[in-house]
Amino acid sequence: MFGSERSLSYRLKRDIIQNRELYILALPILLFYILFHYKPMYGAIIAFKNFSPAKGIMNSPWAGLRHFKDFFSSVYFGRVLKNTLIISITQLIFGFPAPIILALLINELRNRAFSRTVQTIGYMPHFISLVVLCGMIKQFTSDSGFITLLLSHVGLKKQTMLNQSGLFVPIYVISGIWQNMGWGSIIYLAALTGIDPELYDAAKIDGAGRWKQTLYVTIPCLLPTIIILLILRTGNILSVGSEKIILLYNPAIYKTSDVISSYVYRQGLLNSDWSYSTAVGLFNSVVNFALVVTVNKISRKTSEISLW
Repeated sequence: MFGSERSLSYRLKRDIIQNRELYILALPILLFYILFHYKPMYGAIIAFKNFSPAKGIMNSPWAGLRHFKDFFSSVYFGRVLKNTLIISITQLIFGFPAPIILALLINELRNRAFSRTVQTIGYMPHFISLVVLCGMIKQFTSDSGFITLLLSHVGLKKQTMLNQSGLFVPIYVISGIWQNMGWGSIIYLAALTGIDPELYDAAKIDGAGRWKQTLYVTIPCLLPTIIILLILRTGNILSVGSEKIILLYNPAIYKTSDVISSYVYRQGLLNSDWSYSTAVGLFNSVVNFALVVTVNKISRKTSEISLW
């Protein structure tokens, strides 16, 4: 046993010496996760306390599960949970396949210069600042905005679209697809380059056209990548980012736009109810973790593809 431990220690030291450049490159990433992801987890304890900044985390009195009970019995619980699920599931249904479809279409282009141009144009929206993007959305969907004027020709009334509660989810999801579709296609394009060309040659010999090659060669080869990313995406189903929501919503459309993260923001930063907002955020994280574990287990049993 001790010999195996010494052997492991020796192999680890040798590997660090041989690949020290890679370890140095990985060090900032490791420090980032330790400082900004793992160390702050200590602060989750305030979800079970009546936190007071003057007393600190450890000296604040215990509250038990009171904040969780208050959230579950709150009139806002059903609303924010429903809105979060609606936005997340809509994004999953329409947003998740978008980069896959784009990657497949780009893969079919034979003119490499045109293909690179399409990829570059597709990537550009990802680098637009979220503040600028939300400003563009507000401008385009105002009562005199470009999108509103276009839709008025098909019967839509000229009005500020972000003041209509029923239009918030479509605006949020469609703008998200436009911004992230090109960037999200990168990983699928990388996976496509790893497909063995001999598979396509064999399909051609069997008489398969481009459509059947895509259906029986390309998509099955992409399936492991798709499943892994789907598992990760499902694990974030309750994690609708608060930044874009806060920049777009207003009190008139809270009933369809207020989500868990924006509710945490209002309670924690605006109302200074830190313990309550931490309890809500902790509930969100626990549910996401449970979803990752569950979906990963289902995937492992049904397709033998999983994160672990």
